[in-house]
Order: sequence, then C-alpha cells, then structure tokens
Amino acid sequence: MPVRRIGLVVHQGRETARDAAAAVHAWSEAHDVRCTEIDVWGKDQHRRTGREEAEAAGNPDLVVTLGGDGTFLRGARIAVKSGADVLGVDLGKVGFLTEVPACDIGEALDAVHEGRAIVEERMTLTMRASRPLDIPEEMEALLRYGRGPALPPPQVRPETTEGGGWGCALDVIALNDVVLEKLARDRQVGVGVYLAGRLLATYSADALAVATPTGSTAYSFAAGGPVLSPHMDAVVFTPIAPHMTFNRSVIAAPDEPVGLRVLPHSGQAIVSVDGQLRGVLDPGDWIGVFRAPQRVRLVRLRPTDFYGRLRDRFRLTDAPANAQDGPSEPFFRPDTPVPADLAGMRLPPPDAVS
Repeated sequence: MPVRRIGLVVHQGRETARDAAAAVHAWSEAHDVRCTEIDVWGKDQHRRTGREEAEAAGNPDLVVTLGGDGTFLRGARIAVKSGADVLGVDLGKVGFLTEVPACDIGEALDAVHEGRAIVEERMTLTMRASRPLDIPEEMEALLRYGRGPALPPPQVRPETTEGGGWGCALDVIALNDVVLEKLARDRQVGVGVYLAGRLLATYSADALAVATPTGSTAYSFAAGGPVLSPHMDAVVFTPIAPHMTFNRSVIAAPDEPVGLRVLPHSGQAIVSVDGQLRGVLDPGDWIGVFRAPQRVRLVRLRPTDFYGRLRDRFRLTDAPANAQDGPSEPFFRPDTPVPADLAGMRLPPPDAVS
C-alpha cells in the first residue's frame, strides 16, 4: 500500500540528521505525501505520549527516524500506536536498530511506497504495576537533572482489572527493555523476582533488567547478559551487579511473565522503559513485565545481517591471529541451489560477502 502519511523523528543535534530530514521532506512533497515532524522537544517543552504523538501527526503509516538507536526507540514507541512501519536511517554509527544509510533514503522510501521493502516484526514488552507510576514532586528535579524533556507517566490502560490483585495495566511498550534500578547511590535495591508466577530468588542489586531479544544487545548485554537473535521471541532477565552468588541471566519463554517486587527493607527504585525514566516504586510495590500483543514493524531494504553487525560493532575479527587470514566467505553459501534439508533456513544471499 502506498505511503500516505510520514511521521519524522529527527536528532536535531546532528547536522547530518537535519540534512536527511530535508531529503525526506523533498521526497514527500514530490510524491504528495503528508510529512509531519513528531516527538519534537526542547528544554522548555513537554513531551507527549506515543498515542498523542501519533494522533497529532494524523496517525502516520510510516515513521522515519534520523539519528541513532535512541532516536529509533523514540519513533518506535509512536509507530506502534498507529500500526505504522518504522524506517531507521543510519547516520554513521554502527547500531542494531537503524540500518538504511542516509544516501539510500530515497531508494528506501520508494521501496516502501511501491511495496518492495522487507518488513521485520520484533517482539515488545508491556507492564502491569501495583499502582499507577509517578515521580514524587520533591524528587523530580533531581531525577531529571542532565536529562532531556521527560515523557509523562504511563497512562492506565482501559483493560485494567479492578481488584483481584492483578494491578494496573499500563500503556507501555518497550522494544528494548524495562529496568528497575536503585534510587539511592549508596543503597542497593532489594527485589523479589518471580518467573511465570513463581518466586525465583530475592536479589540485592544495582538494577534488574527485563529485555526482549532486540534489547539483549543493550543494557542487559552490558551487564553480561546473553546475545539473542532478534528474530526470536523470549524474555531475558538479567541482574546487574547483584550481591549474591547466582548472577546469571535467565531466558524465559515469551509467555512467562517476570514479576519484580520491591522488598519491605529496600530503598526506593526507579522504573525505566527503553532508557526513559517513567516512575518511582516504594517498598512493597511491584511491576509485572510480559510480552505485548503489539509488535514493532521495521523496514529493511534487504534481509538483516544481525551477526555481521554484531561482529562489526564489537570488532570481533580484529584479533592479530585473524588478520593474516583476511576476510572469509560466508559459511553455507555456495552458488549452487540450496539443498532440501537447508530450505527455509536464514542464509546469506548468493552474492553476500563476509
């Protein structure tokens, strides 16, 4: 289906992003497509919910992000509210979400407009909580220090069940992760962690991250968590600097929720969603994190080379022992027809190079 409305998210701190925005506006004008800049904010401006941003832009069917992975996450939270596809334009840094080079913007927009683009769907997370999230007024200035304009607290979704212990259903979508972290620098947060409704362990830690496979290469990875293929569905729980012997990540099935209850003896804790501060929990409060029904739809010009990006991002072949061998050809990719037992497998295209 041709593109009718574009929502544009621009990293205004980068000249390359502003130049790319001009190219998107020019393409839109040439194709008689409405193009509205969204999630525009400065130091003195208030940010809107994803739903409000989508409605203000006329519910775009394509969101284009011009920046890095952080800018992409801004666009994704809006796109999922209107069922839009997300086109992440890479402006020079090797990230895991943005993929289309700035020089290919016109080609990518043409491909989407003409129905030739590849669309990948990624799992997301949502939340319930023992009460609506907020940030106490006396803490707000301190917690916001050094940050950009904040998102409003998550709204309570209409499907919230009154009573019965199920908590409040929050209007939250996370593509990367939900993180519970200590508020006081000199005091860890004490948390009871439940998987699939059963207590796994109690932790004293700096933070605890619940991530998607897409988010496995973000905060969870920095804390020693595993790398998961973004093409799968799973829930990754990773404790961050825990004071206990069991410091391993746990990979749960996508239908197994993760519950985090702040213990009575703990200090307060901060809840962040995709790196955005969204609330403060008191001892006794809890959140439940689980797979959301909505999925983020990523636009690609060609199949994603996730492992190639992983290799390049962390320079995995730069060891001196590997340098003498030079680049290697893709494994399992001769020019002959694919054997029957490999049919349906994800393989590099015939002309791929490593």
